Amino acid sequence: MADQIPLHPVPRSSQRRAAYYASAATAQRHNRYQVEDESSHLDEMPLMMSEEGFENDESDYHTLPRARISQRRRGLEWFICGGWKFLCTSCSDWLISICRRKKELKARTVWLGCPEKCEEKYPKNAIKNQKYNIFTFIPGVLYEQFKFFLNLYFLVVSCSQFVPALKIGYLYTYWAPLGFVLTVTVVREAVDEFRRYKRDKEMNSQLYSKLTVRGKVQVKSSDIQVGDLIIVEKNQRIPSDMVFLRTSEKTGSCFIRTDQLDGETDWKLKVAVSCTQRLPALGEDSDPAVHESLSIENTLWASTVVASGTVIGVVIYTGKETRSVMNTSNPKNKVGLLDLELNQLTKALFLALVALSVVMVTLQGFVGPWYRNLFRFLLLFSYIIPISLRVNLDMGKAAYGWMIMKDDNIPGTVVRTSTIPEELGRLVYLLTDKTGTLTQNEMIFKRLHLGTVSYGTDTMDEIQSHIINSYSQVHSQNSGNSTNSTPSRKLQSSAPKVRKSVSSRIHEAVKAIALCHNVTPVYESRTGVSGETEYAEVDQDFSDENRIYQASSPDEVALVEWTESVGLTLVNRDLTSMQLKTPGGHILTYYILQIFPFTSESKRMGIIVRDESSGEITFYMKGADVAMSTIVQYNDWLEEECGNMAREGLRTLVVAKKSLTEEQYQDFESRYNQAKLSIHDRNLKVAAVVESLEREMELLCLTGVEDQLQADVRPTLEMLRNAGIKIWMLTGDKLETATCIAKSSHLVSRTQDIHIFRPCFLLKVTTRGEAHLELNAFRRKHDCALVISGDSLEVCLKYYEHEFVELACQCPAVVCCRCSPTQKAHIVKLLQHHTGKRTCAIGDGGNDVSMIQAADCGIGIEGKEGKQASLAADFSITQFKHIGRLLMVHGRNSYKRSAALGQFVMHRGLIISTMQAVFSSVFYFASVPLYQGFLMVGYATIYTMFPVFSLVLDQDVKPEMALLYPELYKDLTKGRSLSFKTFLIWVLISIYQGGILMYGALLLFESEFVHVVAISFTALILTELLMVALTIRTWHWLMVVAEFLSLGCYVASLAFLNEYFGIGRVSFGAFLDVAFITTVTFLWKVSAITVVSCLPLYILKYLKRKFSPPSYSKLTS
Repeated sequence: MADQIPLHPVPRSSQRRAAYYASAATAQRHNRYQVEDESSHLDEMPLMMSEEGFENDESDYHTLPRARISQRRRGLEWFICGGWKFLCTSCSDWLISICRRKKELKARTVWLGCPEKCEEKYPKNAIKNQKYNIFTFIPGVLYEQFKFFLNLYFLVVSCSQFVPALKIGYLYTYWAPLGFVLTVTVVREAVDEFRRYKRDKEMNSQLYSKLTVRGKVQVKSSDIQVGDLIIVEKNQRIPSDMVFLRTSEKTGSCFIRTDQLDGETDWKLKVAVSCTQRLPALGEDSDPAVHESLSIENTLWASTVVASGTVIGVVIYTGKETRSVMNTSNPKNKVGLLDLELNQLTKALFLALVALSVVMVTLQGFVGPWYRNLFRFLLLFSYIIPISLRVNLDMGKAAYGWMIMKDDNIPGTVVRTSTIPEELGRLVYLLTDKTGTLTQNEMIFKRLHLGTVSYGTDTMDEIQSHIINSYSQVHSQNSGNSTNSTPSRKLQSSAPKVRKSVSSRIHEAVKAIALCHNVTPVYESRTGVSGETEYAEVDQDFSDENRIYQASSPDEVALVEWTESVGLTLVNRDLTSMQLKTPGGHILTYYILQIFPFTSESKRMGIIVRDESSGEITFYMKGADVAMSTIVQYNDWLEEECGNMAREGLRTLVVAKKSLTEEQYQDFESRYNQAKLSIHDRNLKVAAVVESLEREMELLCLTGVEDQLQADVRPTLEMLRNAGIKIWMLTGDKLETATCIAKSSHLVSRTQDIHIFRPCFLLKVTTRGEAHLELNAFRRKHDCALVISGDSLEVCLKYYEHEFVELACQCPAVVCCRCSPTQKAHIVKLLQHHTGKRTCAIGDGGNDVSMIQAADCGIGIEGKEGKQASLAADFSITQFKHIGRLLMVHGRNSYKRSAALGQFVMHRGLIISTMQAVFSSVFYFASVPLYQGFLMVGYATIYTMFPVFSLVLDQDVKPEMALLYPELYKDLTKGRSLSFKTFLIWVLISIYQGGILMYGALLLFESEFVHVVAISFTALILTELLMVALTIRTWHWLMVVAEFLSLGCYVASLAFLNEYFGIGRVSFGAFLDVAFITTVTFLWKVSAITVVSCLPLYILKYLKRKFSPPSYSKLTS
């Protein structure tokens, strides 16, 4: 068989695919510069970026994308203004492209069941989410660490200690902290990497049955090759992109679940290739050779799941070439804004360090080998930049992650990226998916409107009684004869002009809803033969408990479930007929003559059925109000009621019908079949024939279905808006549905206008001129939400990227519908690039992974759409409402605490460096260390570590208060907790305190000068402990324990570290005198120095809080 079925269309699809990817790549490459290729007359049309611009009729030149202007810089100016960076990146990109030269995608011939005959080498079918391999792990992790200026600086300083002339203290004082930091990082990365490896291994070792000449063979997912015939059982993941050859279902079709691919939970219908489905057995030869064109419905994509039956497919794309992998981007290593800011501050400190060393050498008078002295001073003052900064911050981040996961108010929350919890406190843009994120993707039938009467959820029992009555009348009338005509038909035949009764209109509407759909009922028997659930033969068991409905849209299922609840049940359906069960248990059979499926262009679906009992032919149609309003007979209520339902957030469908005579139908069928066979403009001709039927249809009813919102979505969005976060909804769904949900979730408030780019549903913005006019129209509107489709967005970004983003950022809310996964990620990158603000993406399906990975902070929801998004995200939550507490409480605390911790650790280094500077200047600028070996290590660790680290428990506002007043969050986005201003204040504090401590020690201890180290160091430790107490805003019992523990440790260590407390032991030879420490004079002098260094700061803090309190203290007082 393998040789006998040459499926030629496979290469054709691959050709199309290759062309598509190639065009996409070139489009991306050129869109920046294509501005100049378009007709230049558009430049004369002003794209107003302000009202004045429009009045002055000024040229479009300034507002065109920056590409033109930036190209004009040349020569030295260009090189200095970023040209060097451009050259470096170009070179590295060129090297990378040489190393991983992309394979050109071209047509491929696939041999069924004979992968060895394939001439080309195709990628391995393995899933790989790891960042490193065994060789790149250590270099990769070290690169990520030494990319930070702080770590690189310490590496250089530590290495300098191997040079005898530069050696200042013990090696361990420099290498121990650096080694500790690197060890912690390497271990953490290794654990993460190992988890990823285990997850991948689990997926790659799933077993599948492969058909070979010798029969079935078990094969691992990673060993599947192009050309293999793979059998996929029900509920099994499809391992690679395949062409669907055969199914165990009698209908020749099966359903697949695509939730991991596109985030949609509804099932998609796929059809087997008819020539292979018809073969009596798989070994049969087909003669003559078959040429059959394949379409998208003959394909099965990797990462989807078979929902019904067992399927056999031939593998056409594997591994990196599968659709799902090509749609995802490589995850980037995320670095928090706070880390970048601290990196800038450490550079400033480094400049200060160099300046101080140069000043010291200058004052020394450049005597002797001055450059060696300069380097020794650099090392002496190296504590200005504290290595403990990274240790403290990393431990702090781990603590915040632990607190988030242990918070009982947001159960099930997982922190997957522990390096960026502070980002949660700095967000300005939140980009959210719709289906499954804001909504539950559970449709509930809410409203039936018949024009004169409307039924809601509380009056559905009336409909039920009408249905029961009308069908019992029919059956009692027809108990004598076999005909089964409905009451409406009797009414019509006797008096066509008489207005129908409400009962008959309900009857007609419910019957239309029960027939016009693409839903299939499936019965699962309780016990399968092989332990699995098997499908029962339909005629065996029509019991309601076993029935589940399959459809490509949850709306459809909701409608059919509703007709079942009012008494008319869909019990069976195949390709040619469907059966309904009446409330009395009678089965009505309808033959399906034609189906016109729903498309995004037509926005409607139709079906022609023949009633088995009466032979009556009826054409039913349902669709969006924009499409149906021109098709149905004149009425005065449809538009108004659609608007009312949309304002309630309901998804509306208009249902209509038309009765056909046998002659009318035969005429239609012949024209329809002829149109389907035409080679040119087939789609247009088919649409024209169908439209000939769609005239003057009888309007039956209007239905309203609600996509239930997630719990507390409205108050959560309200809270985020009050916190100053701008929310953008990016969805693959229809424009109407997206607008509906935007209103019902209060993403767009009731008072706001909505501007829809090109509201006419057939037109999209396709040219530069149209984009220009649309942007000008949008410019004139104020405080107005924007709704735009993916296609229109693409055009706007191609020609007017900067202007569009600028306008969109001024909107209170933006809704982008019909977005592809890559488009979602592109929008995130645009916002980052144009605004420089922090972005957060939240989603729950595989289609949101690219967006989540591109954002500064990605949040995944574990939902019905699988775990793919939550696994790829930095933070995983179980419900959308948890995002409020995650940002307002944990985001706030993480940022505030890290800012305080970072600056305090810098202060700790600055104060000791100031003392060293004073000490050196008093001793004729000698490059001699003030504190030796263990004192320096102990100062940064055991003596002050616990109180300083206890700042991670500090909070300025209670959680309840932060949630009650989300406006407090706005202050965080301004980044005032850690800025050059606050940093300078800490620098001044450090210089003041360092000077007081050293000069105080020298002044008060002139007689016992040898004890200056003991005196100054004791005062320093006390000052640090008091400063921690000064910084704390809310006391925690652990903070008190930490303060006393540190003090206890210091006092205890005085006893056995006496050798360190002499000044430069070699030169002075003085050791600590225990008797001296216990004297009253020592104690009061130390206390006096400490009070002078700290008291003024306490007074200043009190006065500041009194006369200029921060916003949060006004609420807490």
